[in-house]
Amino acid sequence: MSRDKAGTGGEPGRGFGFMRLIIIGFFLIIALALIAGAGLIGGYAWLGYQYTAEGPAEEDSVIQLQRGSSVRAIATQLEADGLIADADLFLLKRRIDERIEGPQPPLRAGEFAIPARASMAQIVDILAFGEVIQHPVRVAEGLTSAMVVRIVEASDVLTGEVERIPAEGTLLPDTYLVDRGTSRQAVLDRMAAAQQRLMAELWENRQPGLPFETPEEAINLASIVEKETGIGDERPLVAAVFVNRMRRGMRLQSDPTIIYGITGGEPLGRGIRRSELDDTTNPYHTYHIDGLPPTPIANPGRESIAAVLNPPESEYIFFVADGTGGHAFARTLAEHNRNVARWRQIERERARSGGR
Repeated sequence: MSRDKAGTGGEPGRGFGFMRLIIIGFFLIIALALIAGAGLIGGYAWLGYQYTAEGPAEEDSVIQLQRGSSVRAIATQLEADGLIADADLFLLKRRIDERIEGPQPPLRAGEFAIPARASMAQIVDILAFGEVIQHPVRVAEGLTSAMVVRIVEASDVLTGEVERIPAEGTLLPDTYLVDRGTSRQAVLDRMAAAQQRLMAELWENRQPGLPFETPEEAINLASIVEKETGIGDERPLVAAVFVNRMRRGMRLQSDPTIIYGITGGEPLGRGIRRSELDDTTNPYHTYHIDGLPPTPIANPGRESIAAVLNPPESEYIFFVADGTGGHAFARTLAEHNRNVARWRQIERERARSGGR
């Protein structure tokens, strides 16, 4: 009896010790997990602080991101340019956010303005949602296609070669905003597409009974209107004069067409000589040829095209410079001759006063 009690009395002690070890181990695992979790939370909080802290850049700057750049390449460039302190932290924060929140907004190619001391978070917001810096390519009305090509070739924000010289009169003058790195040919193609869209719109609403049949002829006439006057308010009246002359079978008699036949649209730099006025071999000489010249003589703007397609009702069939930068219009040859005489007098007076 005493031996059995002694034997059974030892088992509960060993069982309790084993259970105690299990309990202690369980709580130890929980404690370690809590410590690790606290470490992770603290690490993520530190990473978040670094992500939103002021950046190292002391001045405003501009960064150009190439099309097709990976996030790693962008982070490396940001660090190399001194905009962020650590590309690895930038990438780590983005990877963690992707795990927690899902796909992050893509970082876009282009040129971006980055303010001084911008944080990583601010830079990401600019690259994902901010405005891309764009540069103006300005093309004035009345330039030839060769002149437009020279403007495009001279731009230091465009890249590549001009692959195709546009035909005369196929480009729409305007100010075009472009990203740095846009190809030169792409800008010229954009100008041509803009003119095609404009013509499709205006041609459908043209005045009935015009003395030309195609959009190409309208552009041709509009180019002459463009070169005859730089005053916006005069374009409709100048267009009306030429439309009236065409309706009556009269020759256009436009000096800019003569110049185009001589120089290809480059500035003549002097008055037209008598020999050039008498030259019957110039195919653009609208004092000698009937109707429109073989091609446009420039790239007309929106207002000149619109004026040709919807000219005002008018009886004018002549105009001449009036000495103020504009023109005097006339219904009859006698009236026109008086206007010409006044203009000749102004020219003589200016010659005597040294051109003033």
